[in-house]
Amino acid sequence: MNTSVNKLSNSQLFALFVIEAKTELLKTFRTPGFVLPSVLFPVMFYLFFGVIFAMNTNTQVSAYLLATYGVFGVMGPALFSFGAAVAVEKDRGMLAIKQISPMPILAYFFAKVVTALSFAIIIMTILFSVALTLGNVELSLTQWLASFAILMVGVLPFCAIGLSIGLKVKAQAAAAVVNLIYLPMSFLSGLWIPVTQFPEFLQQFAAFLPPFHFAQLVLKVQGMDTGIAWWIHILALLAYTVIFTVFASRAYKASDSR
Repeated sequence: MNTSVNKLSNSQLFALFVIEAKTELLKTFRTPGFVLPSVLFPVMFYLFFGVIFAMNTNTQVSAYLLATYGVFGVMGPALFSFGAAVAVEKDRGMLAIKQISPMPILAYFFAKVVTALSFAIIIMTILFSVALTLGNVELSLTQWLASFAILMVGVLPFCAIGLSIGLKVKAQAAAAVVNLIYLPMSFLSGLWIPVTQFPEFLQQFAAFLPPFHFAQLVLKVQGMDTGIAWWIHILALLAYTVIFTVFASRAYKASDSR
């Protein structure tokens, strides 16, 4: 790894982080094959199931699905921007170039996090607008803001999970591996069907999955959670973040030493 980064001033380091984040955002938003599915899928799902199919039910259904499809929506870009994208850049040698450049490698990962958060903001803004105007979801300002904040911060564990995948898996298999984790984990966490409708053993299994705890935090704000204490969900998400960050760190060190 290039040690010349130690000679950079704080202002130069900050500028590198900003430039890398801008470059990553521009590169990502110029990839419609990633942008359109990431944004449109959760919005379309919510329109169908949270608005159209929920018209003859009470507004609690729309509010519940806003929380769960919000989690589903923000998870995707976090997993794919780290999982599939990092795997491709690793196999093409782009990550190796970053490693030997004067830029601190943390700027590279920071840019990926900024991209995931940017997509989260876009997806949540659209979903919340649809819920407010078409879904007739009635939440207090505090509930709207708290839901937004939780959905923002809750992206981080999935960035760590995605990074672990991206650094370990070959580019050809990365997207498939992410989907094999993303979709079943979403279903089994109760993001598409309320977890309370699952058999007892699946309800117990859901408690071991990070999206379950993520969704339950948002649902707790709305008063529709399963009743587990909020701090348990936070501890679970923190544990997943730490565990997968350690996995990713080891995978990165292994690739850096080659």
